[in-house]
Amino acid sequence: MSDTPDTSSGPGPRFLGQSSPLPASPEEAELDYVPNPRSGSLYLVRFSAPEFTSLCPVTGQPDFAHLVIDYVPGETIVESKSLKLFLGSFRNHCGFHEDVTVGIGQRLFDEMKPRWLRIGGYWYPRGGIPIDVFWQSGTPPEALWVPEQGVQNYRGRG
Repeated sequence: MSDTPDTSSGPGPRFLGQSSPLPASPEEAELDYVPNPRSGSLYLVRFSAPEFTSLCPVTGQPDFAHLVIDYVPGETIVESKSLKLFLGSFRNHCGFHEDVTVGIGQRLFDEMKPRWLRIGGYWYPRGGIPIDVFWQSGTPPEALWVPEQGVQNYRGRG
C-alpha cells in the first residue's frame, strides 16, 4: 500500500497537501471524495469532531458540539481534510442544532452515496439545556459492527 492517493480513476484530492483557506460558508465548501480502497468490504468509518462550532441564528453567539459521523463506504470515501474544512466552515454559519446536524449528514449521504450513514450531534447547553440531535440514512447493513458513539450525556461540571 502507498501513502500516495490513487488518481487513476480521475483527479485526486484538491486540498490534500495544499494550503487551503477555510471556506466562508458550508455552501461554498467543497468535499472531496476518492475511490474506496476496500470496495466490496463491509466496514465502518468514524469521524469525531469534539470541538465543532456554529452560531446561534437568533443571538449570533457561538454554539459548541461534539459531532460523531459513522458511515459504511460505497464506491467512495470522503477525504478527511476536505471534511475538516467543510466542518470548519460552520464557524460563521447561523443555524439551529437540528438544521446543522441533519444538514451535515444529508449532504454527506447525498454526495458520497455511502451504503449507510449516521451522525450524532451532542450539543453543549444553550439556555441550560443540552440538545442532542441524531440522524441516519436507514437501517445499518446486516452483519455490520456498529459501536456506540461513546459520547457521555452532559452532566455539567464536576
